[in-house]
Amino acid sequence: MVPVFAPANFIPVRGEGSRIWDQENKEYIDFAGGIAVNALGHAHPVAVNALTEQAKKLWHVGNGYTNEPVLRLAKQLTENTFADKVFFCNSGAEANEAALKLARKVGLDSGVAGKSGIVAFNNAFHGRTLFTVSAGGQPKYSQDFAPLPNGISHVAYNDLEA
Repeated sequence: MVPVFAPANFIPVRGEGSRIWDQENKEYIDFAGGIAVNALGHAHPVAVNALTEQAKKLWHVGNGYTNEPVLRLAKQLTENTFADKVFFCNSGAEANEAALKLARKVGLDSGVAGKSGIVAFNNAFHGRTLFTVSAGGQPKYSQDFAPLPNGISHVAYNDLEA
């Protein structure tokens, strides 16, 4: 595998809630369970049932289609939040990339010079796309991919003077 992270020194083989077990049946608390888009824990019966039922109907469709569960979720989100539109994507990196692009577009569309810049924190992590590693302010992850997106300023986290 490409060495983009240092995996744990054990291999999980099953999970339940916040717990995982390795090949030797040793139990761990999964403090990394919220990484990416998996914040629901492992193998919750309601989630397993919902996934099983959906897999029997329709496994996957690209963005050339929509589907009933997506329409129901979009309706719930727009009726119960501030938003009147939603954008679904596959990962946190894609969500952050879209947010950065949207922020830049709003700035450019404002017609005010200098409003398209992005301010981000040093030593952050927003994903592994070119824009998100650039916004992360960690040169060790972005330096080999020049030219990087411009217009990103980095400041220290919690430095109110910055």
